[in-house]
Amino acid sequence: MSVTVFHLVQHAEKRREPGDPGLTGRGRRQAAATAEWAWQAGVRALFSSPLRRARETAQPIASRTGLPIREDARLRERMNREGAQRLDQFLAEWATAVRDRDFVPSSGDSSRGAGERMRACLAELAGEPGPVAVVTHGGATVDLLRTLLGDRAVPAELMEQGVPSCAITTLDQLSVVEIASVAHLAPPSPFTA
Repeated sequence: MSVTVFHLVQHAEKRREPGDPGLTGRGRRQAAATAEWAWQAGVRALFSSPLRRARETAQPIASRTGLPIREDARLRERMNREGAQRLDQFLAEWATAVRDRDFVPSSGDSSRGAGERMRACLAELAGEPGPVAVVTHGGATVDLLRTLLGDRAVPAELMEQGVPSCAITTLDQLSVVEIASVAHLAPPSPFTA
């Protein structure tokens, strides 16, 4: 039986607006750096959340690797702030969902539901020839980690501050190998040959 390595890519920096915002200029640069990393890592399949910020992060990866982007709604974020919802209401519901994994917000999934949705998606994709890049969202990634590892094993800063833009979490099947690496975004050292 073959083993599939998954690289969960947090979408790049998005514009600060409700609905389905796209990437900032900095986010586009992060996505380009991540595309170069994906090409060097030999990514052989590319999946993305259907939300714009994820698709815009996946596009440079597709261009650099020559792979098609396959969208999967199971990779979407736990909650997405729509225009009618005030920011303070959204943030309060988000905080409650972090504390109580079974809390169902006014729009979206509970943390437990989102984690299970992500786990089921990756379990289904486990037959893909890897490595596989999966462009998704920070909340959904943390929910998956909580499902796979338990709350105590998830770094506190991810629970409190979220996953950094374009951070890569690597799984071997459903075993966590590395959490939220941003090494590929660091500028090369002037002392490196």
